[in-house]
Amino acid sequence: MSKRNSSATARVTSRFQAVIPKAIRDQARIKPGDLLHYRVENGRIVVEKKPAGAGFDFDPFGAFVEWQSAEDDRAFRDL
Repeated sequence: MSKRNSSATARVTSRFQAVIPKAIRDQARIKPGDLLHYRVENGRIVVEKKPAGAGFDFDPFGAFVEWQSAEDDRAFRDL
């Protein structure tokens, strides 16, 4: 990857999609099919390209915080 830094702006559509600007795609060598990892740090969105061959690290149950109580742990312990 180039040592220069690129910056660009994209608009979010009504379907919450945004196009990665060409300058960013080129510098990060992003290709169709690549995985991107999103996280929020101190109110900022950070997007990183995942290494080739990396899988998803998404926990589908992580979104259900209402199911993460001690009572739930006891109820589902033996499943």
